[in-house]
Amino acid sequence: MFKELEDINSRPLPFEFYTASDLWTDEYVARQMLNYHLNPDIDAASRNTQFIAESSKWIIERFELNSSKQLADFGCGPGLYSTRFAEEGAHVTGIDFSENSISYAREKAKAHSLEIDYIITNYLEFKTAKQFDLITMIMCDFCALSPAQRSILLRKFYSLLKHGGSILLDVYSITAFCKLNEKRIFELNLMDGFWAPEKYYGFLNTYKYEQEKVMLDKYTIIEKKRTRTIYNWLQYFSPDDLTTEFVNYGFSKIELLGNVSGNKYQNKSNEFAIIATK
Repeated sequence: MFKELEDINSRPLPFEFYTASDLWTDEYVARQMLNYHLNPDIDAASRNTQFIAESSKWIIERFELNSSKQLADFGCGPGLYSTRFAEEGAHVTGIDFSENSISYAREKAKAHSLEIDYIITNYLEFKTAKQFDLITMIMCDFCALSPAQRSILLRKFYSLLKHGGSILLDVYSITAFCKLNEKRIFELNLMDGFWAPEKYYGFLNTYKYEQEKVMLDKYTIIEKKRTRTIYNWLQYFSPDDLTTEFVNYGFSKIELLGNVSGNKYQNKSNEFAIIATK
């Protein structure tokens, strides 16, 4: 038992383990995540309904989405943004590795007679012959990736964009990072039964990596027949660091925003957004 407790409370190196797919491929947890996506009142897996309405309206106007535009929504989830873009006539490709979320998105598209190309895959492995006018990646998905994964994605973004095409994504800021602290929690049925349908014990260890500006929520879930560990990494960015990453991969024009609704950038905000143009 001592060794098990030592393992549970051990601090890994930044991005040493990667288990993001477990949130979307475990049948029970995937259903829980879809429920989070579809809750209109919270910012969990997706933005709340009001924000989605405001930001999608701004995106449609800012990038002049219409039947002449090709758009890719990376990490599209159940299609909450993709649907709105397609309703404006844009040719939309949605990429996500959650089968539950894509199934919901496809049903919604069918119900609204929308032709949206939904693809179930890890977006780091996504391949297509299409070229896009706009690529979106919303809800700070970029922050969940390691430096090596971000490198893969930025190369992919650049290759998939038409000349003059843009990336729009949002990230967590250094301001938000400075407000966070390490913590340890042990609870029966941690997060109100989110992790399993039957009784379990859950450990949450939150680690802060000051030098790398990374946070980790390490969940250890102990059920009667199995024990699993889920690593939820988040990278926090300064505007300079994020800009440098995009410039290093060939993007020539960078615009900072307060969020993906087009608000003005504020240096004390917990999040900000970037438009990077090829």
